[in-house]
Amino acid sequence: MENGLILGIESSCDETSAAVVKEGREVLSNVVASQVDWHRKFGGVVPEIASRKHVELINPVLEQALKEAEVSFEDLSAVAVTYGPGLVGGLLVGIAAAKSIAYAQQIPLLPINHIEGHIYSNFIAHKDLEAPLVCLTVSGGHTDLLYFKELGTYQILGRTRDDAAGEAFDKVAKVLELGYPGGPIIDSLVGEGDPTAIDFPRPLLTEDTYDFSFSGLKTAVLNYINNQQQRGEEINKADLAASFQQAVVDVLTARVIKAVKEKKVGKVILAGGVASNSQLKAELEAKLAGLDVGLYYPPPKLCTDNAAMIASVGYYHYQQGIRGDYDLNAEPNLRLG
Repeated sequence: MENGLILGIESSCDETSAAVVKEGREVLSNVVASQVDWHRKFGGVVPEIASRKHVELINPVLEQALKEAEVSFEDLSAVAVTYGPGLVGGLLVGIAAAKSIAYAQQIPLLPINHIEGHIYSNFIAHKDLEAPLVCLTVSGGHTDLLYFKELGTYQILGRTRDDAAGEAFDKVAKVLELGYPGGPIIDSLVGEGDPTAIDFPRPLLTEDTYDFSFSGLKTAVLNYINNQQQRGEEINKADLAASFQQAVVDVLTARVIKAVKEKKVGKVILAGGVASNSQLKAELEAKLAGLDVGLYYPPPKLCTDNAAMIASVGYYHYQQGIRGDYDLNAEPNLRLG
């Protein structure tokens, strides 16, 4: 790799993003065009609308990313693109753009797992961060606990058996008519509520496993809401939000502490949209400090979907000799590992 310049493209959900990253950690540009305002009125992302907006935005976003980085297509060493998981229509837009650029410039095409991208956003934010470490990845579609013995490879310790934590946040927020996206709204509301007001379950908390399960917790919240409505009793949304979030945080932190002790690591990283949850960060930081373990997480702008994280992974994949072919297709249900 002559200059280590990787163009990243991300279009897995409702953000169209392009970025140029040098040698995996130096972000020269990171342009994100969000569609949140388009989807908010529907209470969630509408796949067909998302795909159409990606088609409209992809070229302007690419042009802006190159302009801000002060590079041209000819300067690039490779192009990295999200090929899953995500919405198939959106993924295909990004993949088509990446293939075109790779073919025209005769540079490598690097297929990237979106969730792996969220993990590597930590190595952009913390340039001296190295393995071994434990990683908690929490997003709208995934909840995974990983062990990194070294950068570039990881072991999956546990993952959700059903609903992801972020999915549960969005569903609860929707039923409470709080708006979209649900995670940040609930997080902002809990300061007004009592986290002990409602005794929601902590799924799998007492079992000897690294796995997660949030379907039962989500159902318990929905049942509570239905029961209150049937009795004609008012629902204290702040108390419910605080109690629900406390249950999620209790489960996530317990799994991380278990992994830290068993793997004997001195560092923990957070990744994914839910990694920006203020309570999760605060409680983990406090508990890990007692074990003399450092907690690292990206700034909010890198917690949401962006192309810089995709380009970062691409650099390390390129170094390992991983390449994609022009028959690359979208894999909407792609999982880590």
